[in-house]
Amino acid sequence: MIDLGISKLALIGVVALIVIGPEKLPKVARMAGTLLGRAQRYINDVKAEVSKEIELEELRKVQKDMQEAAQNVEQSVASSLAEAEHELRTVGQEFRSDSLENHAAPAIFATEQLAVKAKEFRRKKLTKTTAVPSWYKNRHGQRSHVVSGSARMARHRTRVRAPASFF
Repeated sequence: MIDLGISKLALIGVVALIVIGPEKLPKVARMAGTLLGRAQRYINDVKAEVSKEIELEELRKVQKDMQEAAQNVEQSVASSLAEAEHELRTVGQEFRSDSLENHAAPAIFATEQLAVKAKEFRRKKLTKTTAVPSWYKNRHGQRSHVVSGSARMARHRTRVRAPASFF
């Protein structure tokens, strides 16, 4: 870069005063300052555009790397899922062949039916022994359904209206 000290600037100013003259020197100095400012703004704009392009290129590279990593992860998950599915199918086929040989399928089905019947029996027994009749609830003011605390508060909350606009 150009090294401009105070002595060199003073020398340039004296030469400009002699060459241009004292009447036109302020106009020329103003114009030189304006042109120098424009040049600096242009250089700063170019620098900003270059840095944006560099950042954009870096982002594109990162995006490409991330897409490749995502594809690798997707492929590994798909392959492990396929392996697990294959293993499950082989185990299922082995289980089916064993259950058909031992006739265990009807026994499993019967135990499932017994479990369903037992659950239904418990539900019916609970409703017969612990249920309070609805006429009793209505007469004594018991709630027929549960309402959360926030819903109760919202029911009794005062409503705030928005102010009317004049426009």
